[in-house]
Amino acid sequence: MIAFQVSDMTTSRCAGAVTQALKAADRGAVVRVDLATFTVEIEPSTATARQLSDAIKRAGYSPVAA
Repeated sequence: MIAFQVSDMTTSRCAGAVTQALKAADRGAVVRVDLATFTVEIEPSTATARQLSDAIKRAGYSPVAA
């Protein structure tokens, strides 16, 4: 599992954008978002942590490894 703290992900719309970006980077990934703690947990199928982090950044958010 790979986890990121995304402190600028504050709404369900933000969570949707992050999830969509992660799914675009790795279609088989299982993504869990917790808005209360600003955490995203990913069970990747093919993508690396770097690729997932870059996908979140391209969506306009600031991931920090958790």
